[in-house]
Amino acid sequence: MRYPFWRVGVFIAAAVWPLFWLFQAWTEQLGPDPGKVLVDRLGLGTLVLLLITLSMTPLQKLTGWAGWVSVRRQLGLWCFAYVVLHLSGYTAFILGFDWSQLGVELRKRPYIIVGMLGFLCLLMLALTSNRYSQRRLGVLWRKLHRLVYLVLGLGLLHMLWIVRADLKEWVVYASIGGLLSVLRLPPVTRRIPRLTVKKSSSATKA
Repeated sequence: MRYPFWRVGVFIAAAVWPLFWLFQAWTEQLGPDPGKVLVDRLGLGTLVLLLITLSMTPLQKLTGWAGWVSVRRQLGLWCFAYVVLHLSGYTAFILGFDWSQLGVELRKRPYIIVGMLGFLCLLMLALTSNRYSQRRLGVLWRKLHRLVYLVLGLGLLHMLWIVRADLKEWVVYASIGGLLSVLRLPPVTRRIPRLTVKKSSSATKA
């Protein structure tokens, strides 16, 4: 396995936050409604991990270091793990496992439908993230995994619908997401300079 310490470091960094938030909830540091805070943090964590995952390829192209893309699949799976925890937290802390309330929630909060669509897309991506699926699907695999940009759009819409009044934080995430999407366009990708190339050029001049 290449870059073992880097991979383990990424694993620990992704795993520690849900455990830390649970510890905060256990020690009553999350206010009067810790369940809602946990659900919100896991949802935001999903979006942040998605943005980090999408940044791996541009970083690899920029620096020439393959370690970035070596953890891309792991980050994508962590993104799915976070959204599963987010959905589980919603079911436990918001619905209280009372499925009869789901219809009421959907009418009052239609952004839940948007979130569920994003979850289903992430589920498909997680199930086909293995090498076997990549070999079986061939060219279709790449097309299927472009759904990640649809997931990003749904995630941002889901967040926008929730925050509404305070858009400052949402604008930051939307701007980063928009930039990462533009960087994946072929005409833009071809123009991304490599820092390693610049360094070697400077060394040659010296």
